[in-house]
Amino acid sequence: MWDTSSRNDGRRDLKVNQGKQCLLIGNTRWHWALKEASHWKFVHTAPDPKNLLHSHLPLSAWAAVGHIPSEVLLSPANQITIKDVPLIDLPPWLGIDRALGAWSAFSKAKAKGMTPTGLLVADAGTVLSITRISANGEFQGGQLVGGFQLQLNAMAKGTKALTDPGTLLQLPERFPFKTWDAMQRGSLQALLGTLIQAQKDTQMPIWLCGGDAPLLLDGLKEQNLKVIHHPNLVLEGMVNLLNKINQGQDL
Repeated sequence: MWDTSSRNDGRRDLKVNQGKQCLLIGNTRWHWALKEASHWKFVHTAPDPKNLLHSHLPLSAWAAVGHIPSEVLLSPANQITIKDVPLIDLPPWLGIDRALGAWSAFSKAKAKGMTPTGLLVADAGTVLSITRISANGEFQGGQLVGGFQLQLNAMAKGTKALTDPGTLLQLPERFPFKTWDAMQRGSLQALLGTLIQAQKDTQMPIWLCGGDAPLLLDGLKEQNLKVIHHPNLVLEGMVNLLNKINQGQDL
């Protein structure tokens, strides 16, 4: 796994062996990066400790924002923390998923010469998180709003007459007659409105990831917003960070 030792700058010196599995424990799903030959693939599953306990692949790295089941034993030496993410002024309380996604987007944008104004990273998961990163890689705050399913759950639990409409099969029209369709359309518009206003306030491009990203893409493009969609931005950040550390590159 990792060898850890002290560095003059206070960060760990992480050495990664040839392990081929990384795990991010989310709030409602587990996110896996699995290496096959020279390629990584990304898989998103329901939380299930058996997937980890019975896996033949060694766990090279893990991070968590969600609940860690008691039967899962994860070594602290393999954990990626905020201190490992090379962005400027990251607060210690920031979710590691936001940090990894922000660094991943910033790295990709910088490589393409796309960082003169900075960027917004929108992770449309259980919670829609928006993270603002400056042109030089500095954390500049963000916004959080309940994700699509979380909004539906809240309406169903907080009222007498509304029930959860379940899986979205197709996008409802703008002003639906049916209650379930109206719940879904309203929740979707709340997410779109948050993103549209954030882009208006900053004039920064939006880097979009997360399970609900496909629901938002068309609505954002209708507003002529600059949106870069990378479905696995957070996991790519985890993998690339490990590669750089393993190769001894400056971060």
